[in-house]
Amino acid sequence: MHPPLVLTVAGSDSGGGAGIQADLKTMLALGVHGMSVIAAVTAQNSLGVQGYWELPPEAVRAQLDSVLSDIGVHAIKTGMLASRVLVETVAEVLATVEAPVVVDPVGVSKHGDALLAADALDAVRGALLPVATLVTPNLWEVEQLTGVKVEDEGGLRRAAEAVLEFGPRWVLVKGGHLPGEPVDLLFDGTSEYRFTGPRYDNMHTHGTGCTLASAIASYLALGEDLVSAVGKAKEYVTGAIRHGFALGSGIGPVDHGWRTRT
Repeated sequence: MHPPLVLTVAGSDSGGGAGIQADLKTMLALGVHGMSVIAAVTAQNSLGVQGYWELPPEAVRAQLDSVLSDIGVHAIKTGMLASRVLVETVAEVLATVEAPVVVDPVGVSKHGDALLAADALDAVRGALLPVATLVTPNLWEVEQLTGVKVEDEGGLRRAAEAVLEFGPRWVLVKGGHLPGEPVDLLFDGTSEYRFTGPRYDNMHTHGTGCTLASAIASYLALGEDLVSAVGKAKEYVTGAIRHGFALGSGIGPVDHGWRTRT
């Protein structure tokens, strides 16, 4: 017997707050076995991203094949994929997998540094989103993918509809950058769910998006349905934001282990 198996396909964060590191910490905290396919390596700290280097597509495919052929998965999460060829490589493999796929369409870092090549957007739209069980864009990523700019809560539904046109089964539009209490909208074209929570006066929120997507994948692997998985993941990441801590001279990370210390 072993815990449920969750695979993250993403970039490495040398500062430990986001990317592969955040994903694996989240998975451990939620009781699943985390596995990783590293698509890119970043040099980053609390002040920003100083550089990144993508792995060759054959290296990414080999990692995927190694895990999937021997160990298997109950859920998959994707994050930073960096380039068109890596997006296409990962999407081609994931199209053959039956496990649910949570896509975090990472475009920029918390500090505004680009993490996805401009020519990769069409591959995200045409290859990656169609294999997604759920895609979790923030408002900037929605605008990047669809051209839809959300300025208030009333625009969340229009944004979700625009993302769904690219083929994912569900979309979770994250409205945390809007004024007021944060509201996220989960939508599949028919059913709509809104998730709210408190807003904490804490600037240390590095890794929030990675953590949320990984938590959703973890709860799916644990047997929750999608709506319940999103709700429980929101509770976990809200606590992590509340307990985020200073690190270095800039924006610190959320606290992935907050439940062990509260």
